[in-house]
Amino acid sequence: MTQGIHVTSEIGQLKKVLLHRPGRELLNLVPDRLGELLFDDIPYLEAAAREHDAFASILKDNGVEVVYLEDLMNEVLTLRPRLVDTFLDQWLEEGDIRTEKWKKKLKKYLTDNFKGKDLVLKTMEGITLKEMGEVRAYSLQDRIAPADDLVIDPMPNLYFQRDPFSSVGNDAVISSMHFPTRKRETIYADYILRYHPDFAGFVKEQYSRSEHAAIEGGDILNLNRSTLAIGISQRTSPDAIELLATQLFTDEQSPVRTVLAFKIPSSRAFMHLDTVFTQIDKDTYVVHPGILGPLTVFEITPAKTGIRIREAKGSLQQILEEYTHSDHVELIRCGGDDVIASRREQWNDGSNTLAIAPGKVIVYDRNNVTNAILREKGIEVLEMPSSELSRGRGGPRCMSMPLVREEI
Repeated sequence: MTQGIHVTSEIGQLKKVLLHRPGRELLNLVPDRLGELLFDDIPYLEAAAREHDAFASILKDNGVEVVYLEDLMNEVLTLRPRLVDTFLDQWLEEGDIRTEKWKKKLKKYLTDNFKGKDLVLKTMEGITLKEMGEVRAYSLQDRIAPADDLVIDPMPNLYFQRDPFSSVGNDAVISSMHFPTRKRETIYADYILRYHPDFAGFVKEQYSRSEHAAIEGGDILNLNRSTLAIGISQRTSPDAIELLATQLFTDEQSPVRTVLAFKIPSSRAFMHLDTVFTQIDKDTYVVHPGILGPLTVFEITPAKTGIRIREAKGSLQQILEEYTHSDHVELIRCGGDDVIASRREQWNDGSNTLAIAPGKVIVYDRNNVTNAILREKGIEVLEMPSSELSRGRGGPRCMSMPLVREEI
């Protein structure tokens, strides 16, 4: 069993990865709250879980150690039972439970009815009013609310484990999530990295979940040991990129000395950099044509006082060749030259590949045009089922957080 984090590229042989198997939190998605909870449709849980199991099986069959968020969090609370109270108090507070009577009622409900991993899963699932028994006398709101009203919201986006934190070298970047509905997701990563024996004392947190400036893991790509690409996107702000760059540059143990900030469109279809741009081999990337031009990229490097920012000139290909020291970079278009296929497969995360080794990627099976092009280019393509998981607008990279990769 490996300890700590070690990720210095997007394509090094994947040795250990963090996942979250979709659970009952998806059952608490309802049509009139989809937008608020960042979904466009409601995945069918049983099928989504089967698809996710197929994803995990592909990883395991290729020698990857798969660990689950819910298991690691359970291990933390089992090994350090005094943390249960602290965790639940924080979870209730961040779940916007402000009144003391409701805090006590909810905490008692949880501790009386759920233990171990079931407790962890219940905090992810959310709690409805009808589960609580006779609470109609608690407040006027309780008297008028429907029985199926959620007292605490679910976390349906948790199966996208790329976002709550990022692995950068031997360190972690804990995300400050952009949307309120996702902010609680980072509680689990924070506890695991601070208290789990596989990570506590081995991993330095280079960014805090309490920072005001939003940054999410889907926008952070390890181009190489010393260079990060970070998207300025709908969910990651320029302020956050500056803060992170400054922190990394002032840490003598961090190898990162260049951050490339990519300005991408702020939209649902382009929510993170990894939805339009991922690396699949040493000098090969799959991209959505929409980011090929005009493209704005800023180079951030250390200065004697703070950081230095300048615009990086050239096409995406030229910029990648310069900063990865490559003689030739190949950009493979999602959907090829078919504009309709490109737009359709981009929506279904055709650009969101997970490299498990150089030239070997896991992709959604539904993006047949892009997958065929990748095979023609000599990429080993491992397809996974995706009818339900794709409804959450995230692909194989979005669903996985590499913890250990071999050096290139």
